[in-house]
Amino acid sequence: MKRLDAYTTYLILNGWDGLISSLIFTVNMIYQATVVGLNPLQLVLVGTVLEATAFICEVPTGVVADVYSRKLSIIIGYGMIGIGFLVEGLFPFFGAVLLAQVIWGAGWTFTSGATEAWLTDEIGEANIGRAFLRSSQVARFGTLVGIGASVFIGNERVNLPIIFGGMGFIALGIFLSLFMPETGFHPTPRENRNSFQHMWHTFREGVAMVRKRPALSTILGVGLFHGLYSEGVDRLWTPFLLAFAIPNIDGLTTVTWFGIIRIGAILLGIGANEIAHRRVKTDDEAAIRNTLFAINIGMVAALFVFGLAPDFYVAVGAYWVWSMLRQTHNPLHTTWVNIRLDPHVRATVNSMTSQVDALGQVIAGPIVGAIGTAISLRAALLSSAAILSPVLALFARTAAIADSRPQTVID
Repeated sequence: MKRLDAYTTYLILNGWDGLISSLIFTVNMIYQATVVGLNPLQLVLVGTVLEATAFICEVPTGVVADVYSRKLSIIIGYGMIGIGFLVEGLFPFFGAVLLAQVIWGAGWTFTSGATEAWLTDEIGEANIGRAFLRSSQVARFGTLVGIGASVFIGNERVNLPIIFGGMGFIALGIFLSLFMPETGFHPTPRENRNSFQHMWHTFREGVAMVRKRPALSTILGVGLFHGLYSEGVDRLWTPFLLAFAIPNIDGLTTVTWFGIIRIGAILLGIGANEIAHRRVKTDDEAAIRNTLFAINIGMVAALFVFGLAPDFYVAVGAYWVWSMLRQTHNPLHTTWVNIRLDPHVRATVNSMTSQVDALGQVIAGPIVGAIGTAISLRAALLSSAAILSPVLALFARTAAIADSRPQTVID
């Protein structure tokens, strides 16, 4: 069967992933907060289990992608993600939701790092920046379709989009097994493929790369702060908006309102990504860093406004600004990670960046959730904004150091 080219495959993968993810996540937090009946601390603990799983599994699965096959790792990952969401949607109990996080969290680590490394192997470093930005736009369009489907289905039964989404991820894994190319990857020689010693050596090379390239230390630091703040926002923004008096306009349901909110966020993200695609030199590390600095300033400000919002409309507006900036941050940060990486450790280093993000979420998530339960959701969200703020000092320090010495190139 004829394979697709890597760029087309990557766009299809991201479009389908965006569609299925939005099918699920448009209603997922509503499902957990209302049908399963989780309180703020439980909502965050669900995410903590997910991120703890990612933290434990991230580097081992990244090393597997470097040693065995990027493609195989990605296919396994999407199959496990699908199974996890099927478990969550079919069994509305706290314990089942926790189990689902373990399954799909482990599956996600098989795709994290491996997907970016696979694409870079196939199309080359010079092309990945624009590919990441373009695929992010494709994913946003897929997300719009998924939101509409989720609203339509979720107004019947709020768990159905989660079940259908699980089946959709399994279907994506099957599609990739049939059409995904893998021509740029050079696997470990057969005599070393089953050697744990080789896996450990690959991981140590990844650590050495971080030491050789000082910017990677900053990248890992940025990832840590984003992990520290993000779990509270991701898990609590939905119940925070639910706490306001949601406007009753033409009989719009709660599910429909959240569909509208997500559509607005995605459209803004598409526009912001297009601006970044045209204006940011994605092969220039300094340009990427400075753009990310400005984006993070806006994210911190938007989160403070969101947490202090006096009414539903102000809260939605602040959420839209934050979400737009975050959607632009992610592909640029991924590009920043992958500039001048040794191909042999690319998946491992990508996995390390995801792991520090997961570590941050595991550390801070329960604390923010406890604040939300003991004090208020508003206090929890303001805490998240404060937690992200130190990342601005990290960017400023890195820019000052970079301006004071020549940039080191690692081939």
